[in-house]
Amino acid sequence: MLLGLAGLGWLTRRWWQPRLAARGLDVRELPVRWWLVGYPQTAVRIVFSWRRLCQVTSLAVSLRASHQRVIGKGTVVEGRALRPSVPRLSWPLPTRRGLTVRVVMHPGQTPAPYYAAARAMEHAWRVHHVHVTSPRRGHVLLTITAVDPLTGQLPAAECTGELLSADVGWCEDGVAFVIDFRRTPHWMITGATQSGKSTLLAALVRALTPQPVALLGLDCKGGMELGPFGRRLTLLATSRREAVALLERLVREIKERTRVCRDAGARSIWDLPEKSRPVPLVLLVDEIAELYLTDGSRSEREAAERCGTLLLRIAQLGAALGVHLVVAGQRVGSDLGTRVTSLRAQLGGRVAHRAHDEASAEMTLGDINKDAVVVAQSITENEQGVCVVAMQGRWTRARSHLISPEERAEIAATGPPLRVFLSGLYPEPAEGGRTE
Repeated sequence: MLLGLAGLGWLTRRWWQPRLAARGLDVRELPVRWWLVGYPQTAVRIVFSWRRLCQVTSLAVSLRASHQRVIGKGTVVEGRALRPSVPRLSWPLPTRRGLTVRVVMHPGQTPAPYYAAARAMEHAWRVHHVHVTSPRRGHVLLTITAVDPLTGQLPAAECTGELLSADVGWCEDGVAFVIDFRRTPHWMITGATQSGKSTLLAALVRALTPQPVALLGLDCKGGMELGPFGRRLTLLATSRREAVALLERLVREIKERTRVCRDAGARSIWDLPEKSRPVPLVLLVDEIAELYLTDGSRSEREAAERCGTLLLRIAQLGAALGVHLVVAGQRVGSDLGTRVTSLRAQLGGRVAHRAHDEASAEMTLGDINKDAVVVAQSITENEQGVCVVAMQGRWTRARSHLISPEERAEIAATGPPLRVFLSGLYPEPAEGGRTE
């Protein structure tokens, strides 16, 4: 049996190497054990269990009999027996982390039943994950991940080369976890203490450090989390009073950018010439609850209400003007204040780390996908940095890069990029600082 599987793997490597190379996959990069044992076993299991799996999960279509006769309340079928016809399955092709299979659907079928059957496929084929997509009409692509890629040491981060695009980790389907502010302008990150929120923020800062992007920090815990990033932050607010001042300046900056775009006849700053385009701004808010929780005094309540209003205005108006939000906290729910639910609706990118209760995962991912909530709840304490990412209508498990103390020190010593003075957002530059 093992010799047969090994022979199957060798034949696949020999005869399908040109096809895999056309897809950008070098078979020499795949582990030998996966070629000789893992891939053949999984491929054979998929092919031989496909008919039975389709029958159990209602993916097979039964051919109707040529004629039938109704007696009383029941139906007696005459003629040939009903024969279930299963969708046509291609031979599984190996990838670096699993396999891909194409399925030709029957006329009248939609991808919805295949989405519902994904969990059954995972158990039947004994694989970690099955991701279902429909790249073309009438076809379904099953991307199968054999083992959990989020365990062990992750590959190093890669520079995406695109402005406001940050490689912060890896997804379980083997692709980079990229936060792209041009596609998804605002993000929300939730999770319990020591679940990986700060690690993800550090990975984001490191990825944006080489780019001409101004990073602003709002950390009302005295700057304990964002303070170590030092000079790379253009501004850092460490109290609610400083937070109100920073947010008010950001709103003035948004109004000024609106005027610039209006005068130029542009709908966003990206329609402006590159030389006159303002520097993009990313505001990092760590532990948003500190902005809203008060001691009950009138001044504290008014300041918290002011912060909520300003954050909501920035989220609503800033996307087209190059002003982006990253809001992190253990909970981002209505219990923090009347403005939080409206703010959460503006944060299209969602990242949920391990949570202590179902409500925390529900408030992050519940309005996107219920299955994502269940997966987020299954994250254990040993999976630090693992999270569920939801963006642009899809979700997946991911894990952020671990930033070493040496890398943090290097970030802290890096100065901000060239800055544009429009409405006095920035303070006067320090001696030797660069302005434009």
